[in-house]
Amino acid sequence: METILFILLTAVNPYISRVFEYRPAPGQFINTLPAYEEGDTDETMAQKAEECIADDNQVLVSLGGYGGYVLFGFDHEVLNVEGAYDMKILGNAFYSAQLKEGEPMGGSSEPGIVMVSRDDNGNGLPDDEWYELAGSEETNEQTLFNYTITYYRPDADTPEEEYIRWTDSEGQTGYIPKNSYHRQAYYPEWIESDEMTFTGTRLRNNGIDTSGKGTYYVLYCFDWGYADNHPNELKEHPEQHASEFDIDWAVDKNRQKVHLNGIHFVKVYNAVNQVCGWLGETSTEIMGAYDMHPEAASGNALPAISQSETHHPRKVIHEGRMYIERNGTYYTPTGMVAE
Repeated sequence: METILFILLTAVNPYISRVFEYRPAPGQFINTLPAYEEGDTDETMAQKAEECIADDNQVLVSLGGYGGYVLFGFDHEVLNVEGAYDMKILGNAFYSAQLKEGEPMGGSSEPGIVMVSRDDNGNGLPDDEWYELAGSEETNEQTLFNYTITYYRPDADTPEEEYIRWTDSEGQTGYIPKNSYHRQAYYPEWIESDEMTFTGTRLRNNGIDTSGKGTYYVLYCFDWGYADNHPNELKEHPEQHASEFDIDWAVDKNRQKVHLNGIHFVKVYNAVNQVCGWLGETSTEIMGAYDMHPEAASGNALPAISQSETHHPRKVIHEGRMYIERNGTYYTPTGMVAE
């Protein structure tokens, strides 16, 4: 019988192609992930963030405290494929090894809100309307919409326990303390203004001191719909679909569902405002993202059918993922044999 080597070539890069803006809130990993150097600007720091998370580089970028964000794009339209997850965003979340049987999943979960936009005006820039991908906390009564926070640059003599002061739209005031593990400046050093303000959706705090004495914190995962919330791969819990996102989750500024045929741009921002003792502030990190079905955007046809094949290849959706089945073998969109 004839042996066929099947490779589905794609004409598009499935990964992030450009970072348009990197604007983190203050935090313990800011000015280090990526590293600030004297003379850096908004543009050069965005370029450094791009070098970290574009293509398949997978180098962590920290978004700092609540509201800090990174805005990136693809070299093509990520299409909304019916019945499938459309995009995966990689973070560094992990599960605690000390979780007890039946306990909710948790460990280090630093959830980020995901927003998407289409290039409706065709200028290649992220200046059109934005939509939030509403996750599992959308209807939770503790979720705050249109939440605003302002951070203030510290003075040289500011006490470390009150290092980064903030005020918010709820009338609260608090601090991001400087800890003993990270001694650099926490306020982004390339930002000229002494104040930074962010507005968005705020999720309830997810960090619990399970030790009762400040020595061990578990940051519990939300069910679905947030970046850096679950580990990137979940072989033991495939029903969670790890860090995968469906464009069908999109809602407009009035929280009304909208249908988007596809998206070009993505914004991820830290969705919680909390400090967990010695762990410091909860800060979303990401290390990349990719289109889960680039063949849908490429328009490439499958290779010609050999006479030895018993039936034509077909697309199959299994547990929210797209595969191509050919002669009883299942392939990923990039031509790899699926396990």
